[in-house]
Amino acid sequence: VPQKDLLIFFRQLSVIIQSGVPLAQGISLLAENTRNQQFAVIQYRVANRLTGGEELSLCLKQYPKVFAPIIVGLIEAGEAGGILDKVLDRIASLIEDSEKIKSQITGALIYPVLILVLALTVSLGMLIFIVPKFDKMFTDLGAELPGLTKFMLTLSQIVTSASFFIYAPIVIILITTLFSRYYKTKVGRFNIDNIILKIPLFGSLILRSEIASMCDTLSTLIDSGIPLVEGLDRCVSACGSEPMRRNLNTSRLKVIQGEMLSISLGISSVLPKLVVSMIKIGEETGQLGFMLDKLAVFYKRELESAVSNLTKAMEPMVIIVVAGIVGTIVVALYLPMFSIIGAMGG
Repeated sequence: VPQKDLLIFFRQLSVIIQSGVPLAQGISLLAENTRNQQFAVIQYRVANRLTGGEELSLCLKQYPKVFAPIIVGLIEAGEAGGILDKVLDRIASLIEDSEKIKSQITGALIYPVLILVLALTVSLGMLIFIVPKFDKMFTDLGAELPGLTKFMLTLSQIVTSASFFIYAPIVIILITTLFSRYYKTKVGRFNIDNIILKIPLFGSLILRSEIASMCDTLSTLIDSGIPLVEGLDRCVSACGSEPMRRNLNTSRLKVIQGEMLSISLGISSVLPKLVVSMIKIGEETGQLGFMLDKLAVFYKRELESAVSNLTKAMEPMVIIVVAGIVGTIVVALYLPMFSIIGAMGG
């Protein structure tokens, strides 16, 4: 089920409860107006369970692939505290913020990827269709070829050979499969995620998004009355970065042993000192949820600013890379012309 559908569902359900409509009836009304038929069926089943006397959290727990444990946990807290409508609205905001962060990251990455794919396509087109014509011409003229030109002609011969079209897809599939299998292991995921976090510009962008999501989620859980240890456990399952997940899990175990959250988070170098210091202030003043919320707002703004700056910085860099790739091919083809013209003049 798309996150957008869940966002609409929880937002509308919050309004329906505030209007005084019974929960089962409200979910049935939402199901009637849901375009996603698979999600509509789930809503009808939930409504039937509610009519039978079950609680909403227990009903949603039957569909873990649709409703994440963090959502179920928040609803359980909302039911216990009698603030279900507010919790549902907060869940909708949480999903909305999470999707916004994902779209910002995707937007920052998609432009350079598309341009580089275009550059690669143009380069392959030149190597397949244009360079071979120059190869024939140079052979007929018997010209002395510079090293760059020889390299480009050899590359063209490789790309246009039958073996390239046979083995290239096999190699790509093999590398992709091996990478996917390695990434699915805990060690592989940790190593690759750790490398990603260290990539200039992009690494800090992803780290900021993870911090914003973690602070927002933990703040919501704490403000809803969920104990800190359980909240950390929910954050671990919702975290997308393995180094961050390990840091949170270690912190959870330290908190169980009686250590302060700020001290346990500060053991690892994953989180910036600002985050640890602000959390420490929140613990000392008894305003941890409030401080986490402020940190989430701060890092969301930082993320928006970073995405904007990165996009602006990437535009000239990508143009330079594309011009460099295409320009190298063109220069390699025209370098022998000078020696040929010199020989003809002599």
